[in-house]
Amino acid sequence: MSGFDSNPFADPVDVNPFQDASVTQATSSGATEILGDYNPFSATETATAALGQANLIKQQEELERKAAELDRKEQELRSQAAGRASNIDAKENNWPPLPKFFPVKPCFYQDFEQEIPEDYRRICKRMYYLWMFHSATLFLNVLACLAYFTADSVHGVDFGLSILWFILFTPVSFICWYRPVYKAFRSDSSFSFFFFFFVFFFQVAVYIIQTVGIPNWGNSGWIVSISMISKNLAVAVVMMVVAGFFTVNAFLATILLKMVHSKYRNTGASFTKAQQEFSQEVLTNRNVQSAAASAATSAAQGAFGRTQRD
Repeated sequence: MSGFDSNPFADPVDVNPFQDASVTQATSSGATEILGDYNPFSATETATAALGQANLIKQQEELERKAAELDRKEQELRSQAAGRASNIDAKENNWPPLPKFFPVKPCFYQDFEQEIPEDYRRICKRMYYLWMFHSATLFLNVLACLAYFTADSVHGVDFGLSILWFILFTPVSFICWYRPVYKAFRSDSSFSFFFFFFVFFFQVAVYIIQTVGIPNWGNSGWIVSISMISKNLAVAVVMMVVAGFFTVNAFLATILLKMVHSKYRNTGASFTKAQQEFSQEVLTNRNVQSAAASAATSAAQGAFGRTQRD
C-alpha cells in the first residue's frame, strides 16, 4: 500500500538538469581548455590591431605618394611637349652661332636638349655631326683641287667647280636634308621624314660620285687621285686623303639613313599622314593664303569687268 501513500497533487521535486555531475564536469573543463584566458580587450590584442592598422595606413600613403609622383612626371612631360610645340616660333634664333656685332643674324633655332625627345636625340646629333663632316670634306676638296690645279694647269675646271660645290652644297645640305630630319624628330612629322628620305637618297648618290672622282667634275676622288701618282706624288697623297673623306661620308650616310628609317618605322608615320600634314601646311600658310586671295580678287575683278563691257 506504500505506493498509494504519495500525494499526486503535491509540488514536484525542483530538479536542475544542469547540476548533473557529468554536465558540470564537461562544461568546467572543456571550455576552460579551449578559450583559456582570451580577452579581446587586453593590451596585447589592442596593440596587434593598432599595428595592423598602422601598416595599412602606411601602405596606402606609399601608394598615394607614388601615384602623385607619376602624375607629376606625366604633367612635366606634357608641359615640355606643349612648350616645344608652342614656343618654337617664340624662341630667338641661335644658329649659326655668330658674334653679336656681326651684321648677319642667326637664321635658325636649334636646341637638342629642349626640342628633340630623348629617344631621338642621339641619332639627330649624329646627323648634325655628319653635316659638319660633310662641310669640312667639301672645304678640303677645294684645297686638294687647288693642289691639283697647281700641279697641272689644265685642271682649272676642277678647282673652279670645287669652289662652287663648297659654296652651294654646304648651305643646301643643311636646309634640304639636315633641317627636315631635325624637324621630323622634333615634331614627329611624316612629311619631314618623307622629304628627308627623298633628298638624302640623292645625297648618298652624290657621295658615291664624289668618292669615284670623275675627271673634270670638281671632286678629288680615287680616279683622279690615282692618276696623279705618276705626275706628283705629294699632290696625289693630298687628293687621296680627300678621297678617303668622301668614302667615309658615303659609308656614314648609308648607315645613318638606315638608322633614321628604323626610327621612322617606330614613330607610326605614314604617307597618308604626310599628305594630310602637307595639305594642312599649305592651307595655313600665310603666303599661300595671300596668293590665293590675290588670285581670287583678280579673277573677280576680271569677271566683273567683262560683265560691264557686255
